[in-house]
Amino acid sequence: MARRKPSVLRNTLRRAALPALVVTVMGFFGVYAFLGPNGLLALGDYKRQLARREQVYAALDKRREVLRNRVALLDPDHANPDMVDEMVRKELNVTHPDEVIVPLK
Repeated sequence: MARRKPSVLRNTLRRAALPALVVTVMGFFGVYAFLGPNGLLALGDYKRQLARREQVYAALDKRREVLRNRVALLDPDHANPDMVDEMVRKELNVTHPDEVIVPLK
């Protein structure tokens, strides 16, 4: 029986298969690192989201300080009389006879 010699094309394809696979996998990860959800293009969007959230947090901190001040003014040990008067009028709809009520929409 005569033994057939493998073709040159088949031999070349076998030798090139592994490097081609490695280049393909590296290309996939390279594109993913650039275009993926955590890639370089997403970095700008993350920075914009961070700036927006820092603004929201600053507004919330300001609101928290206002609320903390109101709570301190309503401390049972030494309550601010003006704050207590304001709260009673608001909650109980109580007015003095000489006051004029201006309805607001």
